[in-house]
Amino acid sequence: MTIRGRKRKAGKRYPCGKRTRTETEKDIMETAIEARQRHYGVTAKQAKEERLGTAFGRLAWQGTITTAQYEAGREFGELYRRHHMVMGLPLPSPRSIAGLLVSGGIFGGSSGEPDALAIERLRRRFDAATDALDQCDRDHRLSPGRRPALLIYRVICVDEDTTLWPAEDLGNLRVALNALVRVFRLDRQ
Repeated sequence: MTIRGRKRKAGKRYPCGKRTRTETEKDIMETAIEARQRHYGVTAKQAKEERLGTAFGRLAWQGTITTAQYEAGREFGELYRRHHMVMGLPLPSPRSIAGLLVSGGIFGGSSGEPDALAIERLRRRFDAATDALDQCDRDHRLSPGRRPALLIYRVICVDEDTTLWPAEDLGNLRVALNALVRVFRLDRQ
């Protein structure tokens, strides 16, 4: 008996005989690197840079903001995320269903409730950061462009692309980031 056709490719299969689609982490990373090269006109080595993954990181990568401003923004983003998770508030832009399940405590989340002292420290730190941003809004209420606190929220919390932002908005964003640098005491480095 002769078998016609080509040999079957090796790999796991569904009961119907069709091969299962397994995408490795390497395949996913290659796709992301190729997309970054196309969108931002960078080399393959530059495309591996972590900062190109977010709108805020791209501002730092381009040199639009300083390293201290970038670190302050990252710290505020993490503080914002922790504050909302501990207080039971929804995050503005969940990245995926898995992110929702983790933040909801379905799997991989924290095992217990944080203690009262940790919650109080978190609230004080979050209040200090938002008070500084509110002060920026009051100080720059007559300046052109959008409010500094709104810009921080949009670029850090919601990951809004900044390529079409006017120069006034980028300036107001830098003002807000400088306030966060002072709050987080990153200017002493």
